[in-house]
Amino acid sequence: MERMKRAGFLWVAAMAAVLGQTPEKAVPEMGVLKQAAREMVEGRKQFTQQVVDSIFSFSELGYEEVETSKYVTGILEKNGFRVTRGVAGLPTAWVAEWGSGKPVIGLMADIDGLPQTSQMPGVAWRQPLIEGGPGHGEGHNAGQAVNVTAALVAKELMAKYGIRGTLRLYPGVAEELIGSRTYMVNAGLFKDLDAMLSTHIAADFRTVYGESGSGLVSTEYTFLGRSAHSAGAPWAGRSALDAVELMDIGWNFRREHLRTEQRSHYVITQGGDQPNVVPPVAKVWYYFREWDYARIRELHELGTKMAKAAAMMTDTEVSEQVLGAAWPGHFNKPMAEALAANIQAVGMPKWSEDDQAMAKAAQALMKVKEDGLRTKPDELRPPDPSRRSYGSDDIAEVGWNVPTVVLQFPGNIPGMTGHHWSSGIAMATPIAHKGASAGAAAHAMTVLDLILKPELLAAAKAYFAEQTKEIKWQSLIPVGQAPPVTINKEKMERVRPQLEKLRYDPSRYATYLEQLGVKYPGLKKP
Repeated sequence: MERMKRAGFLWVAAMAAVLGQTPEKAVPEMGVLKQAAREMVEGRKQFTQQVVDSIFSFSELGYEEVETSKYVTGILEKNGFRVTRGVAGLPTAWVAEWGSGKPVIGLMADIDGLPQTSQMPGVAWRQPLIEGGPGHGEGHNAGQAVNVTAALVAKELMAKYGIRGTLRLYPGVAEELIGSRTYMVNAGLFKDLDAMLSTHIAADFRTVYGESGSGLVSTEYTFLGRSAHSAGAPWAGRSALDAVELMDIGWNFRREHLRTEQRSHYVITQGGDQPNVVPPVAKVWYYFREWDYARIRELHELGTKMAKAAAMMTDTEVSEQVLGAAWPGHFNKPMAEALAANIQAVGMPKWSEDDQAMAKAAQALMKVKEDGLRTKPDELRPPDPSRRSYGSDDIAEVGWNVPTVVLQFPGNIPGMTGHHWSSGIAMATPIAHKGASAGAAAHAMTVLDLILKPELLAAAKAYFAEQTKEIKWQSLIPVGQAPPVTINKEKMERVRPQLEKLRYDPSRYATYLEQLGVKYPGLKKP
């Protein structure tokens, strides 16, 4: 009889393993699970801090996030995730997966920095770590800390209670170039995903739903002319730089007759070698931004018409390479409601007097209102077109293919300038550390909601079906085109030796501030 009982138990255990359930442990009710998740995130706050500080110290530009990718995937592999690297033609992209079966819940966060935003953290004055070097002048270093911490907590709870489902982590490679997610969608990396939880640094603690941000095409025009001696025989040359300048002049005159909602900007990436040689090659890189797919296409086509006209005027040739693209965002209401409830339950971090002093000193430096760090999370509000951002983010590409929501977690200081060294001041300080832990708790709790509440996932999918009922996503990048992964290679090769000397060593220093010798908060320049 005992042998039969034992055989029966082993059969039940085997079937439970197949089903992803553990017969010895009943799954607690949701409130208990979420409280456990919050406590587990708190217990990992040193780990979260180390991830924030390590990625800050790497300071890698888009497509060059080599150390960041190696670091994050190494952590995930050590914790039992199955990692596939170099996906979608992106050497620094990966897919990391744990668990089995449905639902499949994704977590995604950006990893790239920005040119010329190198900044000593924790001081309220301009002090580059590397003069003219890259830095985290938006705060992308903290997003992976949020998601990895949340995923490890969710994984531990799922394993403990035999909860079936799959966790999948992705990076936002080259987000500042809007340069990866369209390629990832085209490669089919999200086809079997049930929901995506994305995250981004902010000064607030909130989420949104509905329409969000502008969309764009990022494209570079290359003009080919003919070199000649600029003094001896200029008539023998055909200036590619003249073509670039004429295109830019034409575009700037046309702005008066474009919708006020559009945004367009450019940089001349190559203008010639030296003045006494007529430039045979010149390049100009444009961003064309608008509010819907049709208008983005129309604006882009107008830009290409200008480029062709400039080529005709200068007797040069022009070609074009689309580098990146994104639709305007549209995010999921039921998922946002669940995430917003978890944000309210977690609440804002408990800022110290030093944290508030740091924030006010940075605000004084930037000559904005000195009101310190926010102390309450934002309530979820209906979409308001008057508050819509003109910025773009290629997480929108995922949001048109999978039910998606974006967590904005409080790791930065209100009033800092975006894409600027000032946005790096807080990003390896207790402000970013505490904000990342708060974000991780909200995300871990939302993962549990999505896995254990079939009705939430059903509502999210119903909203998504309505969202995409008449509007069907189409790639703004030619399908089959490879991403421009060498675009920042030369810039990073110049600074990597300096960055290696600045790399955070958590085995020797408790924080990156300690390693840099910063007495936090640095309120006045010595």
